[in-house]
Amino acid sequence: MEFEREINYYELDGMNVVHHSNYIRYMEEARIHLLDEIGLPYKKIEDNGIMIPVLEVNYKYKNPARFGDTIVIKASISKFDGIKLEMKYEITNKKTGKLLGIGETKHCFTNSNMRPISLKKVNKEFYEVFEKEME
Repeated sequence: MEFEREINYYELDGMNVVHHSNYIRYMEEARIHLLDEIGLPYKKIEDNGIMIPVLEVNYKYKNPARFGDTIVIKASISKFDGIKLEMKYEITNKKTGKLLGIGETKHCFTNSNMRPISLKKVNKEFYEVFEKEME
């Protein structure tokens, strides 16, 4: 899935490039967009007592984004077993096509008390949606 957004002025640092911390937010925005696109809005997931906390984030910076740029974030599910979920991201400048960076996030599924769960056992419908996305 692809997600586009424009860079806001407030996201810049003292060097007039996007502050490094914002790329993690961009990955989260793309992840939420992907969930919407596959028919599992995060609100629906949470309303069913399921959480998807982040366990790990990695991002490799290649080139900076600047105010006024439009970025494209390609997000995809790279691993899924019903207990854990891993996602990959590629962020590019829409106008130039230049690669800005690549990232990944690792997650697990928990109940609302943050206890790990098997999505296949707790919500087979959601499990099947994620499983289909891996095909």
